[in-house]
Amino acid sequence: MEKSALSRTGSAQVQEYSAPATPLRVSRTTSKLSRTWSKGHLPVLDNKLLLVNRSLDRIGMGKYGWYIFFLCGYGYALDLMWAQAFSLIASSAQQEFGVSDDEFGNIFTAFNTGLTVGAFTWGLLVDVVGRKWAFNFTVLIASVFGLVLGAAPNWNTLCAFGAFTGFGIGGNIPIDASIVLEFIPQNRRYLLAALSVFQPLGVVVFSLIAWGLIPSFSCGSGLPSCSQVASGSSCCSKRSNMGWRYSVYTLGGITLLCFFLRFVLFDFQESPKYLLSKGRDEEAVAVVRQIAAINGTTSPLTIEDLQAVQGKEDNAANQANASRGAHLKGFFADWQMARLTLFTWLTYIFDYAAFSIAGNFLPTILRRKGADVGQSIATTYRNYIIIYAPGIVGVLLGAVAIQVPKFGRKWVMTFSATLMGVSLFLFVVISSPAANVGFNMMEYFFQSMFNAVLYGWTPEAFPSSFRGSACGVASTWGRLASIIAPIIATRLMTTSVNGVLYLAGGAALLSAASTTFLTETSRRDAM
Repeated sequence: MEKSALSRTGSAQVQEYSAPATPLRVSRTTSKLSRTWSKGHLPVLDNKLLLVNRSLDRIGMGKYGWYIFFLCGYGYALDLMWAQAFSLIASSAQQEFGVSDDEFGNIFTAFNTGLTVGAFTWGLLVDVVGRKWAFNFTVLIASVFGLVLGAAPNWNTLCAFGAFTGFGIGGNIPIDASIVLEFIPQNRRYLLAALSVFQPLGVVVFSLIAWGLIPSFSCGSGLPSCSQVASGSSCCSKRSNMGWRYSVYTLGGITLLCFFLRFVLFDFQESPKYLLSKGRDEEAVAVVRQIAAINGTTSPLTIEDLQAVQGKEDNAANQANASRGAHLKGFFADWQMARLTLFTWLTYIFDYAAFSIAGNFLPTILRRKGADVGQSIATTYRNYIIIYAPGIVGVLLGAVAIQVPKFGRKWVMTFSATLMGVSLFLFVVISSPAANVGFNMMEYFFQSMFNAVLYGWTPEAFPSSFRGSACGVASTWGRLASIIAPIIATRLMTTSVNGVLYLAGGAALLSAASTTFLTETSRRDAM
């Protein structure tokens, strides 16, 4: 962006994001960035956030922005890699430990419990202690427990380690999405949706790992657990069933690498918007200048620019407000915010219920249907890759579709969630191996599109003062649904596979209905 364009703070370039068109106040003692909205029309903090937005717009999407994008994308990939891991190792671990179908869903419940507590805890902490520490320690916790997961001696220990791994992973989505939004220029906000491309990519990567290890190092189909037969009988032992353990060891190492890249190699700067929300204006200016320096340019933002839009009384009030926990009160500050909060939560609840059932049970259903027609385990794991690879295209299509003015975020979500539900219903009426793979692929394609837009829309819809909490609490409601839904699905699984699919499809359609009540965010500044 040219410098002259940046200085026209009241021009069409700003109005494109629905900023209010009010007279400008120009300070003779500060730089061009001090031409901001009239004090009194917008809250002081919002005026400051607009100045930061304009500064980041001028700096552009340089090295620092791309570092943030790819490191947060790494976190997104880990989120679904671990979810996929539990889906793909569960059957092998079930056979080795002699676990009944009634207890099979416990591993998913444990992992989702960890995800729920993690999403809530990290979502709140990110607005209290800042983005920096949460950004690093979520992946550290996940890597430690992920590495010991492969040494689990029994089913209960496996579930316990899975819960702690989920606790670390649970903060990735709400934290990483907020961080990307707060460091990129306004004209690159489509990257929030594109960030989700790392999720199906991560699923494909782990599916390849599992395909290479689990079939080669697994017990023969139908062998009972050695814990259930007399000594000397042919059975499934730990030694003959190391494939699932090798797989999680590998993923634990991949997670540890993410921590190394984030904490050791990358100099992560605290979010300037978080710093402004806490009244730490000088630090915010320093961060913006550091980002500019890393990108090989300069920033015109100065502390005088920020001081020009507030007096001493405003500063004191702003800091007092930040210290009173306004990030929690903001959910129901007025009717409009309460309505937004409610339907955001409902969307997450129904969405997570749908894709947790699909993600946890479709691989098992596919494996059982494959076994019924004589397919090998290797063929089944190959099919997982065929199913999940198109999800990458689904994410990219979603990122492109939200740029179409008549679509926007809201209607792309409604469209994709509806087709996700339809594909789950259609899965009931087919039986051939090719159709099983095809409709599973269709479900994951639209699931990937929907979640890509939803995860990008959520931080845009809420202000920076409680953005992390908003994303974290919404994710928490979704994770709670991810705990309850597999329990119900496990009960249905013992009597009717179709009942599992109807439950997932119905939840997806309810999520689609909820999105019709959400607000469109594509034409306004992300404050």
